[in-house]
Amino acid sequence: MSSATPTSARVRRLPVVGVLRLGRPSDVWFKPALSVVAAVAPPSLLLMTLGRLDLVPYTMAGSLCALYAHNRPYAARAKVLAWVILGMLGGLAVALVSASLTRNAVVLVTVGALLAAVQKAVCDATRVGPPAHVILTFVSSAALFVPQTLGQVPGHLALAAAAGAWAWLVGMAPAPLRPHGPERRATAQALHAAAACAETARGGEEGAGARSAAYAAVHAAWQTLLVVRNRPSTTRRALERLVIRAEVALAAPADADPARLRSWARAVRGTGRIPRTGDPRREEDGLSREEDGLRPDGVGSRPDGTGSRPDGAGPCRTDGGARLDDDSLRRDGDLLRERDELVGVAAERAVTPRPLSSRLGPLTPAAVRSALGCALAGYVSLALGAERPYWALVTAASLYQANITLTWSRAVQRVVGNLVGVLLFAAVAPVAQLGPLALVLCILACNFGAEALIGRNYWLGSVCVTPLALLVTELPGFQPTGELVTGRVVDTLVGALVGFLAAVAVTNRRAGRHVERALTTVDRAGEHAARVAADPSSTPAALEAARRGLAAAVVDLRATADAAAGEWWQRALPQERVVLAEQAAHRTLAATVRRRGLLPDPGTTSTYTYTEGASP
Repeated sequence: MSSATPTSARVRRLPVVGVLRLGRPSDVWFKPALSVVAAVAPPSLLLMTLGRLDLVPYTMAGSLCALYAHNRPYAARAKVLAWVILGMLGGLAVALVSASLTRNAVVLVTVGALLAAVQKAVCDATRVGPPAHVILTFVSSAALFVPQTLGQVPGHLALAAAAGAWAWLVGMAPAPLRPHGPERRATAQALHAAAACAETARGGEEGAGARSAAYAAVHAAWQTLLVVRNRPSTTRRALERLVIRAEVALAAPADADPARLRSWARAVRGTGRIPRTGDPRREEDGLSREEDGLRPDGVGSRPDGTGSRPDGAGPCRTDGGARLDDDSLRRDGDLLRERDELVGVAAERAVTPRPLSSRLGPLTPAAVRSALGCALAGYVSLALGAERPYWALVTAASLYQANITLTWSRAVQRVVGNLVGVLLFAAVAPVAQLGPLALVLCILACNFGAEALIGRNYWLGSVCVTPLALLVTELPGFQPTGELVTGRVVDTLVGALVGFLAAVAVTNRRAGRHVERALTTVDRAGEHAARVAADPSSTPAALEAARRGLAAAVVDLRATADAAAGEWWQRALPQERVVLAEQAAHRTLAATVRRRGLLPDPGTTSTYTYTEGASP
């Protein structure tokens, strides 16, 4: 490990080319893509049949809620979707009422900026996303510049609410077919990440990035499994056991078997049976029948004096004692192990989440940054004579990420995607203007393309988002293509430039303090976990809760350090302390797993402790 001093650079180089590199598509890219088409198509086609395409923007506001919560278990998804729909209706109501009360563009831009800041803060605090606040901001900002009267507001809100209810049904539709689909995917991702960490460790590499990613994936899996509190099920308990196995593999990655972990991950996907993780001392540590106390002829004795008969009649005593049912003993042992493994999960389910108010405080800089950037972008757009300043406002709102570096990357992606997108719109516009049906079909195609491509890189998704936004403006009536393209290009450049300058002006100067607090949290969690592991009277629930608390603290420390590393104009970060704290926490996590009997003590080869998924 390097002993370099903490990072002291105040201004860091900003990437350009690397931010456009395409990644692998999401495993479930088709789910939001198909969901949004299924949610948008029926209301849009119905209104087209009635000759009221001008009302499609209101139904589309509700339909776009189908993009949310695809990573949540269905019981939690139902609640999240309901809250997203209510949040969308609240922002839309404020926008429509404001549009009906005033036509002063400066006032409307101010209202839009404040709404964007609130939506950003609430979505970040509740971790709703993707697509987080961007869709909500797009809906409310666009509604601000649609002429309204107070009498029309209830009807337009009713259309959005009806479409939102349909989007809720679309989002919940897969539940009867795959009731545990999200939990299975999260568990598979945790197992794959643990396998990647094991492969890195077995290759002799340090693998700090792989280990951090694996802990984050395991933490995300637990968040998915525990989000539905007080609803245990056989399937969910089996998945929890697999996530525990991923944690065990992370505690000793050099000894874990990546092939077995990936095999479990493949088996978890789909609707098939979930693999049962039995006692690896017999299944996976390479113990032969002779090592297990059995002779090749099927008759043998174990250290406790029990054996089996060659005629298959059942277990017997080889020391002349009373006959014991070895299968029953083995089943009882498995049940005890499973109970000990899952008792900590039950304890974590009983923990009440932090209130929303306590999570909003640290997000104040992001909210201020969003409000200022969106407002200035809208004002500059108005000063340049733009007819739709909300395009610049939404561009600025879409930029703001965890730090300056990521915000810059998003600005580059947004600009490139929008510039390519206007070219695509220029090519599609003649087809869309053939008639109402052609226009609706083009909108549906852009919706699908945006969600199918955005997982590979944001700029690629923006290539479809841009013509989608331009096509929506043509629902009330077709407009000159050249004017739309010019306006979109200007507003994109204004929003990206002004929005990024606002991010530079309003940096998160508390980022360093957040890192210090995260370090303190990890230190305290590590000390607590070490005390619990060293105490022979510790209960499984206490040990599991301490281990889970330390793992969550390590994940939070890495996320906080990464976010702070990309900020400007702040004091030097204690990078070396972060690395040392992570290493110490990883050792403590391994000790807690060893205390549970899942890993052998250092320097021993006891067959009564084991590493799940260990290679022969």
